[in-house]
Amino acid sequence: MQPEEKSKQSNWRTWLKRVGVAGFLFFLAKGLVWIGIAVVAYYSTKD
Repeated sequence: MQPEEKSKQSNWRTWLKRVGVAGFLFFLAKGLVWIGIAVVAYYSTKD
């Protein structure tokens, strides 16, 4: 591999890792919000 190709691959890999981490955190937060909504709904309808 030439230095240019290695640098491009490194940049691509770094970008992919950032997107992966951001995606994981987004869906984790989204899931926690939905669990919170379900818990609030359960306790608000409970007598």
